[in-house]
Amino acid sequence: MKLCASNLALPAFDHLGLLPEVKAMGLDGIEIAPTHTWVDPNQVSAAEVTAYRQAAETAGLAVVGLHGVLDGEQDLGMFTDTDTQKRTIDTLAQRSALCRDLGGRTLILGARWVHDLPEREAWKAGRAFLERLLPRIEAHGTILCLAPLAPEQGDFCATAKSCYLLTNAVDHPALGLHLSAAALAATGEMGHATFAAVRGRLDHFHADEPDLVVAGSTGRIDHADLRRHLAAISYFGWVSVVQKQLSGLSLEALRRGTRFVADTYLPIDTR
Repeated sequence: MKLCASNLALPAFDHLGLLPEVKAMGLDGIEIAPTHTWVDPNQVSAAEVTAYRQAAETAGLAVVGLHGVLDGEQDLGMFTDTDTQKRTIDTLAQRSALCRDLGGRTLILGARWVHDLPEREAWKAGRAFLERLLPRIEAHGTILCLAPLAPEQGDFCATAKSCYLLTNAVDHPALGLHLSAAALAATGEMGHATFAAVRGRLDHFHADEPDLVVAGSTGRIDHADLRRHLAAISYFGWVSVVQKQLSGLSLEALRRGTRFVADTYLPIDTR
């Protein structure tokens, strides 16, 4: 497994100078939250993309991908009118191109609300939405990853099992699977059956806590057990430390979270 961190733990909009410190913590990659990185992710210039990618590469970090790809886009959604769905697909295609240009691969789709749609209709609409979107991003070489959600984060494909079922039904190379420690705890899917189902197909993993506090600080999630499940399915991909910045410009919280995740998830002989 390889270790990366979300830039949510860094100061918003201005943290390129801190990337060498991130590398010095033993991290090999950086995962980007678009609205934490640019004031308007829809208007990012080619020069800004180049500057971020070059800063990461100079620091020795790979850009892993984007997460929270639609965070802050309150007027968009999968389960809306035709015009809004089109704008949502256009935005996701733009985020995919941005991910590609940064050198990343994974796009983690977070909050998803069906509003008042009955479950059967929501599944049909969700599948139709993805079938319109995925051909738009396939050529970018990116993968849109569905993720399980805590109850306050959404109600469509909120469990790992439902994400797996929908991904199988759509069966498209640009649609992948992502798991999150905090979400699995919220949905009661911490057991090995969840991981066995995605053996060989898991694209990304977040080692996070509820409310994105410092990794390992709540004692509510058995990260050691999650590590055993990942090892049992021979997962060799990215494990991302995802937590919010606590205060000021200090990176101490990220250092603590990174130490915990490295000690818990990485084999001793590879630290």
